Amino acid sequence: MEEKLHFTTEKKIRLDDFLREVLPDCKSLAGHELSNSKIRRLIVAGAVSVNGRPVLRPAFELRGKSEVLVSFDAEKFFFEKQPDDVSFEMSEKAILFEDDDLIFVNKPADFPVEQTITGNRANLHDKLVDYLWKRNPSLRNPPYVGIMHRLDRTTSGVIVFTKTRAVNKEVSEVFQSHRLTKQYLAVVEEPCSGNSGQKRQGAQFTVEMYMGRVTGKSQQGKWGELPESRGGQYSKTDFKILKKITVEGRSCLLMECTLYTGRTHQIRVHLASRGLPILGDQLYGGKTAKRLYLHASHLAFTLKGKNYDVSSIIDELPRTPCSQ
Repeated sequence: MEEKLHFTTEKKIRLDDFLREVLPDCKSLAGHELSNSKIRRLIVAGAVSVNGRPVLRPAFELRGKSEVLVSFDAEKFFFEKQPDDVSFEMSEKAILFEDDDLIFVNKPADFPVEQTITGNRANLHDKLVDYLWKRNPSLRNPPYVGIMHRLDRTTSGVIVFTKTRAVNKEVSEVFQSHRLTKQYLAVVEEPCSGNSGQKRQGAQFTVEMYMGRVTGKSQQGKWGELPESRGGQYSKTDFKILKKITVEGRSCLLMECTLYTGRTHQIRVHLASRGLPILGDQLYGGKTAKRLYLHASHLAFTLKGKNYDVSSIIDELPRTPCSQ
């Protein structure tokens, strides 16, 4: 359950220092350990606003009369579940393409893109910053790396970061206007013979629906079909069956998924709606597997007159199809 804590001060003080002073006195937080790192994560996660504006910098200085609002779910904030993230070290092998403006990285499955509120968690953004700094140790400060889009922790494949702030606006406009090609590969278990028309190699179909969150805020986030009148957002994906393959001893189909919109869990929901849940996606009816088999395979767009076209394959998949 979300709590809202209001504070007023006229002190000249850093935001994190102020919260360190006032939060331990709150009855709702009694008995909880409020470490410095937890307070910093609270701010970075966007849970703190000053005079009505979100503040994401722990070092932000309060001046004059300041109204501070802290909004967060205490139960989730203090829950220290250890995620099953993989170990990953950034290397030249993981770089798919790089120039002065952009760097495309092959993200591993089960590894977060950025820091989360759950703790000092290894993540791709920090690993990339460290890698680029070690590559150029003469820099006095860490190199800039901008996050323009995200992949779910469980999803692998192509992700792009900016290397200069100067291109952030243009790259952001490319993603917001969908002036790009985004394709994914998904592995689904081969359906029963009753759906034979859906499992033919080369078969294509499109899924369109209005989508939204269908579980409460206190539950694991699950999305599904939701009428526009209830806040659902339009979504569209084209699917094509590339071939039959055997994965983890199961007869499966390798699907090419082309996105027209970018809703949360879009591909997972769309495939599950056709009775084709992704292998390893237990949230949407898929069978247990070593990983969730969804991979960002292709990202292409034009920026400043230059064409970018970057692809990646799923390392865990067999290279040849099984018999048709």
